[in-house]
Amino acid sequence: MGFEPPQRLVRALGESYGDTAAGDWLAGLPGLTEQALAATGRGTTVERVAAPGGRSSLVLLVRDTDGTPAALKLAPAGAAPELERAALAHWNGWGAVQLIAAPDKAAEPETAAGSLLLERLHPEVSLRSLPEAKALLEAAGTVRRLWVEPPPEHSFETVTGRTGLRIDAMRASAADDPALEPLVSAALAAREELVAHSPETLLLHGNFRQSKVLSGERAPWLTVGPEPVVGERAYDLARLVRDRVEDLIASPGGAMTARRRIKKLADALDVDRERLHGWTLFRAVESGTRALAAGRRQEGEVTLEFADWL
Repeated sequence: MGFEPPQRLVRALGESYGDTAAGDWLAGLPGLTEQALAATGRGTTVERVAAPGGRSSLVLLVRDTDGTPAALKLAPAGAAPELERAALAHWNGWGAVQLIAAPDKAAEPETAAGSLLLERLHPEVSLRSLPEAKALLEAAGTVRRLWVEPPPEHSFETVTGRTGLRIDAMRASAADDPALEPLVSAALAAREELVAHSPETLLLHGNFRQSKVLSGERAPWLTVGPEPVVGERAYDLARLVRDRVEDLIASPGGAMTARRRIKKLADALDVDRERLHGWTLFRAVESGTRALAAGRRQEGEVTLEFADWL
């Protein structure tokens, strides 16, 4: 089976896993795809690759023998597809894309672990296609559905654990560029205060933003691509606050708009404003320093400028 993975995915996998490991996985994609299609047991065939696609997985638009459209998602082990599968199964279509079926693990155990068969949404229509105010309103209504009690004896990371893994890299960025030190120190101080006491323990999307909410048939808007984590709602909202950050930076009132977003989202979803502010600061500084370390200088500088506004 011949197809070209989106270049966005190729670049992102190289950053995450190194060029050699990423290249090996990409080279094996045709064979993995054939195995994953067979493992569904539904006579599924590929129509096309969803592009531009995401940064951690390949999504193929497929169709069953009875004509039912679906999406087949293939991801390397480092993207933890088994945790995405567990979260989607727990939500069972409530606010999120529906997991159609788990592949036959007995037939293809390695491939099955990295593939998900999902309901077909409209990948070309996300909340980013809406005006800003409407997009934020729909995003808030969608993400609140995901905030449920996690399943018992789950294997999801905690917010404390996930964010703790970022600390050393953030400190290293500040050591390399002393101009970043005040911002990094403020972000780390905010995290330390936030994790000292978490007001709730809920299942979160983990990477929620407007581009992760797609138009569907079963519901107007459904979430895709979770990186599930367990913790407080404010953490899940923090990435949404800086959506369309390039537009904010270009706007003369961008700083005021950013602070207004925190107030609006916190009030609409009954989240503590100060906790949302703290997680927004931490997540922006972490993302910005990570982008700089990966050589994505413009993205890093824009994100850190946003963080400095807070």
